[in-house]
Amino acid sequence: MKLGLFLDMRNPARWERPGAEHYGVMLDRVTRAEELGANSVWLTEHHFFEDGYLPQPLTLAAAIAARTERVRIGTAVLLAPHRHPVHIAEEAALVDLVSGGRLELGLGAGWSREEFDAFGSDFRARYDVTDSVFTAVRNLLSQGGVTPGPVQDPVPMWLGYQGPRGAARAGRLGAGLLSLDPALSAPYLAGLEEGGHPAGAARRGGVIDIIVADDPESTARQLIPNLAHRQATYLGRRGDTRTVADLEIELTAEFDRNRSVPGLTVATAEAAAGEIRARNRHMPVEHAYLWAGLPGMSDTLVDRHMELLFTRVAPALAEATPC
Repeated sequence: MKLGLFLDMRNPARWERPGAEHYGVMLDRVTRAEELGANSVWLTEHHFFEDGYLPQPLTLAAAIAARTERVRIGTAVLLAPHRHPVHIAEEAALVDLVSGGRLELGLGAGWSREEFDAFGSDFRARYDVTDSVFTAVRNLLSQGGVTPGPVQDPVPMWLGYQGPRGAARAGRLGAGLLSLDPALSAPYLAGLEEGGHPAGAARRGGVIDIIVADDPESTARQLIPNLAHRQATYLGRRGDTRTVADLEIELTAEFDRNRSVPGLTVATAEAAAGEIRARNRHMPVEHAYLWAGLPGMSDTLVDRHMELLFTRVAPALAEATPC
């Protein structure tokens, strides 16, 4: 199992710094993560978030490729319904070239109706379109359909489908599944079999929402405003009218009752290693990645989280892996 970072590049107004500085700090942080032993860095995508959520993952992937030498660089996920497959294949091939063959290309269907409206994409057909784009991109990358072509043959490709039907679709296409939900194992394996793929072709990856800290309780309390911001932005896209302030009050009350906050695990390195092992048990997990930090999280907490993750958690996971 390769352990990595997950980046969304949010830069909320409450903690905002100049955009060029923000990206420069994160690029420096990725190079530092590689020095510490990170195996991968994964990039996500959304559009029109006020906090600057990353809209173009492959553009940032190219910048990361130029600054690093070893880490795998993944998209989790690139929103397939909003792009032509030739564009995806051409950009992916260039990232693979710049990186020397380190791209992991994950595609997904998306869920924000606002984004579908902006791009003129068909929300109801999003899964069929994503399946079609996945197949087209795979063919373009493996059959000389774009020039220049990628280094890797094949480029590892993934689908970020959730739920049993999505897992089965990923299996039928022979894709890696970007979800660590154990309930999806059976439908994913059934889909692989239905698509004529061997069970040994199963590959899983996904995000684990853990922040590693020396003092979890104190850190969890500090992170309530950051977590409230993240939750409010997602909930707002789904029609929930609660504000950041509303969620901050709710999360603080929950913390006062239980000394923890719902939706986020803050743990010591030892506890984090145990939690990651438990969540990935009995699954063919190739990649697990943790958020580099919550939106606006202090540099001090982010840097310590990253240091603990790759100098304490990763070695503990490696020692526990059977030979």
